[in-house]
Amino acid sequence: MVFSGAAFLFYFLPLALALNALAPGRWKNAALFLCSLVFYAWGEPVYVLLLLFSSVADYLCGLLAESQRGRTGAKWALGLSLFVNLSLLGAFKYAGLFVSSFNTLTGLQLPVPQLRLPIGISFYTFQTMSYTIDVYRGRVRAQRDFIAFAAFVSMFPQLVAGPIVRYSDIENSLLDRRATLRDYSDGAWRFTVGLSKKLLLANAAGQAFENIRQTAFSDLGAAAAWLGIVCFFFQIYFDFSGYSDMAVGLGRMLGFTFPENFDHPYASTSVTEFWRRWHMSLSAWFRDYVYIPLGGNRKGLKRQILNLLITWLLTGLWHGAGWNFALWGLYYFAFLALEKLWLGKRLQRAPRAVGWAYTLLVTLVGWTLFAFDSAREGGQYLLRMFAGAPLLSGGFLYRFRSLWPLLPLMALAASPLPARLWGMCAKRMGEKAAGALRLLAMAALLLLSIASVASGGYDPFLYFRF
Repeated sequence: MVFSGAAFLFYFLPLALALNALAPGRWKNAALFLCSLVFYAWGEPVYVLLLLFSSVADYLCGLLAESQRGRTGAKWALGLSLFVNLSLLGAFKYAGLFVSSFNTLTGLQLPVPQLRLPIGISFYTFQTMSYTIDVYRGRVRAQRDFIAFAAFVSMFPQLVAGPIVRYSDIENSLLDRRATLRDYSDGAWRFTVGLSKKLLLANAAGQAFENIRQTAFSDLGAAAAWLGIVCFFFQIYFDFSGYSDMAVGLGRMLGFTFPENFDHPYASTSVTEFWRRWHMSLSAWFRDYVYIPLGGNRKGLKRQILNLLITWLLTGLWHGAGWNFALWGLYYFAFLALEKLWLGKRLQRAPRAVGWAYTLLVTLVGWTLFAFDSAREGGQYLLRMFAGAPLLSGGFLYRFRSLWPLLPLMALAASPLPARLWGMCAKRMGEKAAGALRLLAMAALLLLSIASVASGGYDPFLYFRF
């Protein structure tokens, strides 16, 4: 949400929340839809029409799929919805990759499309596809109120960075919702925590990684390379989980309960567990709409491995239009398959520290493939980490001295320990004292976040490309 400008954010959110609170019940969806269009138009004025087109197409396909259930027309409606959504993704996200790859393979010089990626297109197309699939399967009723459906598609808290919210998650809230004082209190706290993760932790880690990344590979020592990828390891977690926290908090203040998207993934003791804790809404989407329809684990081990391969290749490409992302997906497929075939049971018998160290190493190497724009750059960086580079370079000690106070803080913040300690303290203090302490903490975090924005420092939006 910071992508749209800090000043806009601080003006827009209070107005949007006030409008939602003041709107009568039957006008709340219209108010939410209007706010969402304004929010999206601030960042992507041209592609508002694309968002509206997607909403209209899937709204009509949902109505047709329900009215024709059990007949051929329902399949045509579902097929049309999938065609529209996948065509949008193909045209705006993957056309350049496929044309440039075709040119490389054939030696032709076809013009490579240079379309700008619409913000959040991967999120809202997946949401609308899940809606039409669920209507076709009879799991949800088609929404007949277009404004309510469009509010679901364009909902500004999670439009640009997730979590992926299915229609069934919020169907009842679209019909009738109200936010209590407790909802506003808990939602504001969750939003503030997410904002702080993004501005105070993710940006600091990202700036450190960017400084190391800009070092010529020939001058990059192994220790500095490892330090850089540790910084990216924290950056991507606090960036994405921070945005998810902000979305969940804003949703709570608007009267919605969005699904959780992260559950301390860096505490995992296997890659399988990691993907149950990281970007949980995406993992669940691919499980329910790709892996299980392909047959899941119901058709024998060989078919299960094939289904995993397809699912993780698509998962990698979902994250970005580059073959390094496909390689990243295949990398995780290899470890997930290995754990299913052999390693998983051994990790369960091993000490937790062994499983955690193994998962940490796999994740760090995986983020190296993810962090760079091409597989070639990622491969060169991996070489500096593992071979062909001196251990220490001239700038390592300077970088480490500037980062060492921050790294333990980020490690602590990424662990389950703070939440556990807060739960214990709140129980001992009592509800009123805990509430007052949380209010003070929220004020302090907001002031620090505002100061960070005012400083005009490093502030990228990692998930813009998704």
